[in-house]
Amino acid sequence: MLQILRRGVRNFETVAAHEGWRPAEDVVWIDLLQPSREEELAVEGALGLDLPTPEEMAHLEPSSRLYQEDSATFLTANILTRSGEDVPTVEPVTFVLVKGVLVTLRYYDLRAFSVFAQRAPDNDVASGTAALLGLLDAIVERLAEILDRTGDAVETASASIFLRPPAGNFQPLLKELARSQSLTSMTRNSLVSLARMLSFAGLAREIAGDPECQAHLVTLQRDAQSLTEHASYQSGHISFLLDAALGLINIEQNGIIKFFSVVAVVFLPPTLVASIYGMNFEFMPELHWRYGYPMAVVMMVASAILPILWFKRRGWL
Repeated sequence: MLQILRRGVRNFETVAAHEGWRPAEDVVWIDLLQPSREEELAVEGALGLDLPTPEEMAHLEPSSRLYQEDSATFLTANILTRSGEDVPTVEPVTFVLVKGVLVTLRYYDLRAFSVFAQRAPDNDVASGTAALLGLLDAIVERLAEILDRTGDAVETASASIFLRPPAGNFQPLLKELARSQSLTSMTRNSLVSLARMLSFAGLAREIAGDPECQAHLVTLQRDAQSLTEHASYQSGHISFLLDAALGLINIEQNGIIKFFSVVAVVFLPPTLVASIYGMNFEFMPELHWRYGYPMAVVMMVASAILPILWFKRRGWL
């Protein structure tokens, strides 16, 4: 899908790609969302570009992700997508600054893109450079919101772990912590990729020659760095909570095993006594003794009480 954002207009406008298509003079942003080959060729022909393929976008080498070609600056970063779903992912997104226009190439819907498109008229986005910096602002803000939301979930899980009643169910907590850890890790990955992209973006001709844009870029770099540090802290906190939850599970399991072990040991001597006197031997003196039955009962009770007293004296109970 080929979308354009005009100067002073709210939201994207979808256009049909065709050979010889040219963007209007008031277009500041061209967004390619899951584009067809015809749409890619139309944009490449209109702006004199050679857009990267999905395979090139996925490469980790800086030379394949961050480079300048002719008068265009190509920037690719990994952006967190589908954060509200069960399986979030990190996908590459390419930003191209060329001839005063921003071109974005992506294969997944990103909330930050639509949010920024709605804000663009209010923020007086009049050029591709302003669109790039504003869009990066929206992406960083979105990642900060995800970290805040994940942090709230982690704090709730933390309270549930240490204030839960005995023998409670840990499974939902462990699932929530595991998802929070995965989401935090992906957010940090996205922030690290953005930070590397922001460092290279300063080399773009449109930004290098504008002190205001440079200052804006420095602010973005600081925000990305601070959020990366926060994500690292949050990841460590989640790891601690996972270890604590697993430790409490082990303690409870050990308590259960301990209880059954004590019960087994307590009933073992009475079982031995009952087994002996339950044998069908013809010659057993106690069988015809008047006090044989009371003696056997006393022996069973005593043999059960003595292990309990011994365990308490040793501090095992």
